[in-house]
Amino acid sequence: MNRNSEIIARMTVFLFPMIIVFGFYIILNGHASPGGGFQGGAMLASVFITRYLVYPVEDFQLKMLQIMEKILFLGIVLVPVLFLFVGQPQNAGWLHLPYLILMNLLIGLKVCAGLVVIFFRFVFYEGGKA
Repeated sequence: MNRNSEIIARMTVFLFPMIIVFGFYIILNGHASPGGGFQGGAMLASVFITRYLVYPVEDFQLKMLQIMEKILFLGIVLVPVLFLFVGQPQNAGWLHLPYLILMNLLIGLKVCAGLVVIFFRFVFYEGGKA
């Protein structure tokens, strides 16, 4: 049984796609405007957190999200090393934009995964539900 208001439940379903699109917009345009990976990742994490607050189901795969977060961290470390060794100084001009977009995307997804893991660790373990 849902203990939340029907209006809140329906509005969150309506707002989720807009929040996701706006979060990815902030991530992908972080190289040209204020914002970027952290801000967009926090917006994407708000979708998962709000979903739990409106529909509190406990079928969330926390271990899988932790593994994904570790893989994204490895990507954040390896991509700069790859661009450092692959891009020669005379050809590095065209690599600047893809590098910034890729790093913003990796950081945004890592921040999203990290904030969601922190939230669910508080809910499941420190909240006494595990």
